[in-house]
Amino acid sequence: MRDNLDLATSAQELADAAPAGSIDHAAASSVAITLATTRDIDTARKTLDGVTPDEVRRAAVALFERLASD
Repeated sequence: MRDNLDLATSAQELADAAPAGSIDHAAASSVAITLATTRDIDTARKTLDGVTPDEVRRAAVALFERLASD
């Protein structure tokens, strides 16, 4: 299993590739920051529940689940 920093790097790469201002960019950036600043996957997942607006939170959680399951 990859650690938080490995996953954060992957999320940042996706954020960099997404159009600025898009939901995908906001979601991937949120995931990257969250993973880079939390100790473990469980804490990161719980932290993402606080992302707003809801549309970005849903996209961030979906991306997080995809990255964490790889």
